[in-house]
Amino acid sequence: MNTLRKHLVIAFTAAGLLGGAVGAQAQSAAPADGRQASTLSAEQRVAKKAEWQAKAGERHAKMAQKRAEHQARLQTALNLNAQQKPAWDAFVASQAPAKKGDRAGRPDRAAWASLSAPQRMEKQIAMQKARTAHMESRLTALNSFYAVLTPEQRKTFDAQAKHRKGGRHHQHRAHA
Repeated sequence: MNTLRKHLVIAFTAAGLLGGAVGAQAQSAAPADGRQASTLSAEQRVAKKAEWQAKAGERHAKMAQKRAEHQARLQTALNLNAQQKPAWDAFVASQAPAKKGDRAGRPDRAAWASLSAPQRMEKQIAMQKARTAHMESRLTALNSFYAVLTPEQRKTFDAQAKHRKGGRHHQHRAHA
């Protein structure tokens, strides 16, 4: 039994040494300036970025379709009358995501990196204020719409809103 253990220890030690030698050899093949060598050519990177942007466009279209389907189900479930329609239309319009040009987005990496720490924080605060203003306008439209609903419609609306997952921040929740 002891010889079996000795053979196992020797085998694992040899495997560890061999793995270390291979890792050291791979590390010495890396560029001298400490950067990783890019495996993609410039043309491949451009093609990959274009592919990613096309997929992003597909994802946005799919999300817009799901949003429209949800709104149609909600409108059907609420059974709105003619007087409630204008408030519904304003509510739906307020729920649309901000267009890319409307958002206070982060500047490009080079411009962001050139800012000092206080300047970056000022920009972050400005972006947060813009997000808060957008949310406040959505709340105003929600309150206006909610005010024209009957008590039964409010129950339906609240029940449907409660079951929504809360957007992209809660998509990857663990299932119990």
